[in-house]
Amino acid sequence: MKKSLTTLFSLFLGFSAFSQEKAEDKGKFTFSGYIDSYYMTNFNNPKDRSNLGASGTARAFDQKSGQFSLGLVQTKIGYSTAKSDVVVDLTFGPNADLGQYGNIVGPLGKSSTALAIKQAYFNWKATDKLTFTAGQFGTHIGYEVIDAPVNYHYSLSNLFNNGPFYHIGVKAAYAFSDKFSIMGGLVNNVDALNDNNGKMGLIAQVFLQPVSGFNVYVNGITSNEASEDITTGKTPSGQYSLLDLTTTYQITEKFMIGLNAATGVQDANGDGKIEKESWGGFAIYPKYDFSSTFSLGARYESFDNSNGIRGLKDATGAGVSVTSITITPSFTVADSHLILKPELRIDSYDKNFFVDGDGKDTKSQATLGLAMIYKF
Repeated sequence: MKKSLTTLFSLFLGFSAFSQEKAEDKGKFTFSGYIDSYYMTNFNNPKDRSNLGASGTARAFDQKSGQFSLGLVQTKIGYSTAKSDVVVDLTFGPNADLGQYGNIVGPLGKSSTALAIKQAYFNWKATDKLTFTAGQFGTHIGYEVIDAPVNYHYSLSNLFNNGPFYHIGVKAAYAFSDKFSIMGGLVNNVDALNDNNGKMGLIAQVFLQPVSGFNVYVNGITSNEASEDITTGKTPSGQYSLLDLTTTYQITEKFMIGLNAATGVQDANGDGKIEKESWGGFAIYPKYDFSSTFSLGARYESFDNSNGIRGLKDATGAGVSVTSITITPSFTVADSHLILKPELRIDSYDKNFFVDGDGKDTKSQATLGLAMIYKF
């Protein structure tokens, strides 16, 4: 009798463990997102109520002044199991056009729903250390991202604004430990839905944590961006290469400092000469948390596009350099759902880049705004 009871009890434990394992294998579904809007005052009082300057490239997402503006609406759907997960990240609103600009034209030559896809990828966790990813995913390069709740400052840096934003392809990541990992992958052209020459770009990342609280990411990408000549079937040299360093150091429980530095080269003329066609810059991000609901942060950035290889140019098409200072207090209210960010930003260029309300050329611009971000 005791033996029978023991056997039944063992079967019950085994069934319970099997049921628990099956329940865990069912996976987890998540749904999240955010909405952001802002109001910006431009002290230059430009007649077009724009913060963009002469060439239309001074700002990334906070482009309007003197009016309330909608930024981005995000809906992010996720499903994960012990061995895999999938992410579908959709965005709508004015900034969706900007963040996914390479997706605007569909296969029929018209605007398509591909524009709404910020990310759409899946991961396969082959082992505890090795993960494969395929689809469209946000770039690994840079300190800032498209998502307003993730960034500390609402306005985005020139390093961010000059890309890249996203990639389409495959990548593999291997974590040797929680303090050292590497990633490598093959992608289409930079910020583009479709490849234009059949030549894959290479991406890579090395992560290090030398000491607790100090995270270091060394990121890179290289890709031939020149379009294929359909008459000859050949692709000229249009190599684009970017090396990026992103770090954060939690100095104390309340004080953190971040750094982003990048340098890039590009042969935009297809002549194979890239030594003079370069750009780069750096940004420093100190931040102090006074409490769980209030913090104060700053950003100092220097960006050099004097060779004119990227989009930041003056009205004549010549390249420019700029120094920017941003100061942002951040208030978190409504049970941590609503973030209010007043922000002062001053951009100083080495050439005339703006036109004020009196029609006078000026090298600088100062804006003061309030961003309102609701996340769920």
